Amino acid sequence: MVSALESVLVQCPYCWETLDVSVDPSVADQEYVEDCQVCCQPILIHVTFDETLTPHVEARAENE
Repeated sequence: MVSALESVLVQCPYCWETLDVSVDPSVADQEYVEDCQVCCQPILIHVTFDETLTPHVEARAENE
């Protein structure tokens, strides 16, 4: 079975805009860089899913 991507909201650590990012619930722990859709700065996105597949997302500046 293929899992659908889930949409979550994060706040850009540079410009503080709220962004809509897609996360893959089939990978329990993931980390990747996504550019802000507003200011184009690289954001490090770290996603973990708990037992109920609820995503927990952390967004921070790539150079932190």
